[in-house]
Amino acid sequence: MALVDGRRKPKLGVFKFASCDGCQLSILNLEDELLLLGAVLDIAYFPEASSRMESGPYDIALVEGSITTEEDEHRIKAVREQARILITIGACATAGGIQALRNWADIDSYKRVVYPRPDFIQTLATSTPIADHVTVDYELKGCPIDKDQLLRVVTDLVAGVRPRIPADSVCLECKRRGNVCVVVAKGLPCLGPVTSGGCGAICPTMGRDCYGCFGPAEGMARGSGCPPNTASLAQQFHNRLGLTPIEVVRRFRGINGAAASFRRESEAWTVQRTNREGS
Repeated sequence: MALVDGRRKPKLGVFKFASCDGCQLSILNLEDELLLLGAVLDIAYFPEASSRMESGPYDIALVEGSITTEEDEHRIKAVREQARILITIGACATAGGIQALRNWADIDSYKRVVYPRPDFIQTLATSTPIADHVTVDYELKGCPIDKDQLLRVVTDLVAGVRPRIPADSVCLECKRRGNVCVVVAKGLPCLGPVTSGGCGAICPTMGRDCYGCFGPAEGMARGSGCPPNTASLAQQFHNRLGLTPIEVVRRFRGINGAAASFRRESEAWTVQRTNREGS
């Protein structure tokens, strides 16, 4: 599906929902490459970078952030209607982000603790990914995203090539870099075997364990491919590395804790913890 028709440059919009802006900053960190993208794309809407804000429709929409308010729910549907191709960028947009920890808590108690006038705060009880609300064409994971991966995807789209987003785990990236396994060598509870690659195995390369910032390794498209074997890894954490049930829960309930595979595993170990404490 070629976006270039010879008469105009494809129109790009970048949109923000509940997030820290880190993934948008990754776009700006492209620096020289961003100038080259500007030569082939019409960057029509990008409030983080410019006061110029053109209305749609857009050929490509990059969406950062999760849905946390009723206003967000309405706005993302409007963005989807205006976008030919919608790409979610980052853990917040693809899995609900770190703010999805609220999904297991009482949001009203949080508001009372944090805000002097909680009655002024209008928010949903949950933080949910964009794909829970509208159709998403491509997902770029990470906290933040890998800027080079984003560049490849956008370049492919402009060239009329279907983007190929890696579906390998972090373990394969470790092998390619010649890293010694931190689970075997150091006994660290590394999430690399069940986490999507794309970061270049930054943490294991520095001698520490992966904490899953690229989310579950579940295939190239949302809901496709084989789910990662989180149950086996969790058992290894508990039986071989000595993690308690609550420590296992915390390993999976982080930046991508609301992603389906990680959520199921953390909830299973929450039940185990409850049963043990009850007995």
